[in-house]
Amino acid sequence: MPHDPRFLATAIDIVLRAGEIQMAHFQREYAVTKKGAIDLVTEVDLAVERMCRGVLADRFPSHDILAEEFGGPAAGTAASEHCWIFDPIDGTTNYAHGLPIFCASLGLEIDGRLEVGAVYDPWRRELFTAERGGGAFLNGQPLRVSEAATLLDALLVTGFPYNVHETAAPVVELFGEFIARAQAVRRLGSAALDLCYVAAGRMDGFWEERLKPWDVAAGALMVQEAGGQITAIDGSAFDVRKASLIASNGRIHGEMLRTVEHYRARSGA
Repeated sequence: MPHDPRFLATAIDIVLRAGEIQMAHFQREYAVTKKGAIDLVTEVDLAVERMCRGVLADRFPSHDILAEEFGGPAAGTAASEHCWIFDPIDGTTNYAHGLPIFCASLGLEIDGRLEVGAVYDPWRRELFTAERGGGAFLNGQPLRVSEAATLLDALLVTGFPYNVHETAAPVVELFGEFIARAQAVRRLGSAALDLCYVAAGRMDGFWEERLKPWDVAAGALMVQEAGGQITAIDGSAFDVRKASLIASNGRIHGEMLRTVEHYRARSGA
C-alpha cells in the first residue's frame, strides 16, 4: 500500500531545514555542553530538534517523536502507530570540532517497521532518501550497493560507542579482527552517513555496537532499499531499538558475521 506522500515530503523538508541551521552556525561560536565524558551536545542540536518537533506537531499532531536530545516514547509505550525517529546532528563531535562530516537523519516507523527515511549532508549537499518498496536515492538518482565479493576486496567503516573509554579493549580487538581481513577500514564519526555510504556503494560494509535508534533508523532503510543486508551483530534480525548491527552489500555479510564470531570465540566475549 503506498505511503501518504506527505511523509517523505516532510522528512525531506525537515532534514533540509536542519542542514540550513547547521551550516548557518558551522565553524562559528555556539555553546557546547556534555551529556557524558565524550558525548557532546551543542545549542545547534537543540535548535534543530525543536524545529523538527515543531514541524511534526503542526503537520501530524497525533504522531510520536523519538529524538536524541528531548527523548520520546520508550519501546512498547508508543501511543501512535507512527513514530518519527530523528537525529538533529549525527556527527556532533565532528561538527563541534569543525570537521565537515555530519548530517541530519529522520526516519518514520509505521506499526514498528521503518517505512520512510531521509538523511541530508549539508556540506556536500547530498540528500539520501528511501521508502520501503520504493528504492533508495541520492539527490534523486537510484542507489545500489557495491559488488565487492570478499572482505579482502572490501572497504569497511565503523564507529566507537560513547563509553569507549570503559570498553576500549574489546572495541579495539574487534576492530583489529576486521583490519586483518578487509582491504581497509575507515572511521568517519556519523553512523547515518556510514549506512548511506554502504547504500551508495562507497563502503562495502559497516559494523558498530551500542548505537541508538536515531543513529540508524533512516540509514538502515537506505541499505535495505539499495539491495543490501542488515542484521544484528550476532546475525539475528535487526532491531532499530537494539542497534548493534552489521550492514553490508550482502555479498560479504557472512564473512563479516564470521569475523565477529571468531573474535568472540577467541576472546570469550
